[in-house]
Amino acid sequence: MAKVPDWDDLPEVKGMPKGCAWGVFDKDGKKDVYGTLNLLTPEIIKSAYSELKDGVSVSLNWPIGAIETPGFSRKGLVHKVMSFVDTPLAAHGYDDEIEFNTQCSSQWDSLCHFHHQESKSGYNGVQTSVEALTQTYGNEDKDQKLPTLNHWHKRGGLVARGVFIDFKLYADEEGRSFNPYNDDKITVQDIEAIAKKQGVEFKKGDVIIIRSGFTEGLTGVSAQKQGELMGSHRTCGVTGDEATAKWFWNKHFAAVAGDMIAFEHIPPKRPDGSEGQVSELVLHQYFLALFGMPIGELWDLKALSEKCKELGRYSFLLTSVPLNVPGGIGSPPNALAVF
Repeated sequence: MAKVPDWDDLPEVKGMPKGCAWGVFDKDGKKDVYGTLNLLTPEIIKSAYSELKDGVSVSLNWPIGAIETPGFSRKGLVHKVMSFVDTPLAAHGYDDEIEFNTQCSSQWDSLCHFHHQESKSGYNGVQTSVEALTQTYGNEDKDQKLPTLNHWHKRGGLVARGVFIDFKLYADEEGRSFNPYNDDKITVQDIEAIAKKQGVEFKKGDVIIIRSGFTEGLTGVSAQKQGELMGSHRTCGVTGDEATAKWFWNKHFAAVAGDMIAFEHIPPKRPDGSEGQVSELVLHQYFLALFGMPIGELWDLKALSEKCKELGRYSFLLTSVPLNVPGGIGSPPNALAVF
């Protein structure tokens, strides 16, 4: 594919802020719905397979239902088990049904999950609605006009080189005070220092995965304790500002992920230093709506940390296949790190 422009060279998009990548990945007059996944060319994917050396894999998926009461009034897991004995099958065995908000545990955010707020637009200027996104099989978005997760299946899911930034381990070793349940920040300088210490060199098309310790503090504790930790509605994350967005774009990552609830810190900070509302999240607007860069959140990264430390390397083959739900806005990542 043609060289992807750096931030300073991105063409101007009328009425949109600097850093808007709408049109960059369009082809043959058709609006793109994949965003930075376009960086995952056959050559990039074949190169990622060079990470396979040890024949071991690690799941990056936190249990659905790990948070008893998800934040922002989202629905938690409801799991119903049904015996065949009580059905027309009249046999010994079971079915089950599950209901949950796709943001309640490990997930991918699609490119229409969070819009550029001023223009009310998703990635590539798409205008969406509840009606347009509520689709059924046979009546789905066959023309690929909406950047929903089901379209990933036409690309064969996500296969990439994953690179791990173990911020929690770094902070612990440095004796740095860091509270995942406050708006403590992981800076670009932190990421670069950790990458250097771990011997990680970023490459075009990488998926960067950052560990803060957020999910670990919520694992195995009571619902009451979870509520206490999350009750302030302040959470850690990558610094949410334009300079950070520029750094991520210029690294040409295919996607980003972490164990944080929003990847970036909450509440957001305005340029004048005052605290903003959730609608003012900076990286969500840049990554999802302006770049077309998927965000993974609440991934389970403790076992990955242990395996990377054991093997002494922090890159691997990453695979991920979201649910194939027509109009899917979020999905469990079903992600594996393979060494």
